[in-house]
Amino acid sequence: MATIEATGLGKSYGERRAVHDLSFVVRPGSVTGFLGPNGSGKSTTMRLMLGLDRGEGRTTFDGRTFVELERPLLHVGALLEAKPFHPTRSARNHLRMLAAANGIPVSRADEVLRLVGLESVSRGKPKKFSLGMGQRLGLAAALLGDPHTLVLDEPSNGLDPQGITWLRELLRHLASEGRSVLVSSHLLQEMAVLADELVVIGRGRLLANGRVEDFVSRSSLGSVLVSTPDAALLLPALERGGATVVHADAGLEVRGLDAAAIGDAAHAAGARLHQLTTQHATLEEAFLEATGLDQEFRSGGPATEAPA
Repeated sequence: MATIEATGLGKSYGERRAVHDLSFVVRPGSVTGFLGPNGSGKSTTMRLMLGLDRGEGRTTFDGRTFVELERPLLHVGALLEAKPFHPTRSARNHLRMLAAANGIPVSRADEVLRLVGLESVSRGKPKKFSLGMGQRLGLAAALLGDPHTLVLDEPSNGLDPQGITWLRELLRHLASEGRSVLVSSHLLQEMAVLADELVVIGRGRLLANGRVEDFVSRSSLGSVLVSTPDAALLLPALERGGATVVHADAGLEVRGLDAAAIGDAAHAAGARLHQLTTQHATLEEAFLEATGLDQEFRSGGPATEAPA
């Protein structure tokens, strides 16, 4: 099993700073979602990790940088572009070429083509492939060496709903075998189902690195729905405790205090409680809040991120 450790990653384009002293860890045995608004530096960060862009910092895979790996496909599989293929070479021959260059048995090409569902078009030319088929072939190339680590940039682009479900199941299976899987995506609902952990960045800076549950639980957008016949007694007590309270159809919606604190406040105020229901923020809500985009969307203002 291999841990990804990124330390002090940085990149500038002229006077524009794209990535700022970025450090994070991706642990084996988990799918780690890499999230950030468009232009936040996700693709640049992944290229820095693999030594494809010059910049600051260092990323190790099982203690070694990508350029130090003698046969890199045996250790790290990467998908950063949808169709990085020779226009006249067949899908099968493209993989056979990569296999030969990395000392991998050429029979492995047919194995991964079956795995990604491209066996029937293995002799076709990728230039005629759809975006989704190109993504599948790119994933086949990433899996060619049966690596312990995967770095995938938006691998679900171009996939239909069935394909997205297939990809989710495949990545979770690979992680269950002890691999480290880092995958970026703009599909936050899918990431909420897929990811165990997160790396979240905004404007090239680290905002969070840890379990999905921990990231969501820190959001102030979670609330507690309170059912009480004594709202007039309870409301002032909650507001004195620092809560924000709004009237909802089922009672009071309280933010800023958890269920235990609300219960204590009700007891002190002599207010009866019939029900407390904790409502956690969604990953999307937590993400928008953490990146500052929730206020932009509420005000109708556009995002101002520079391209990655």
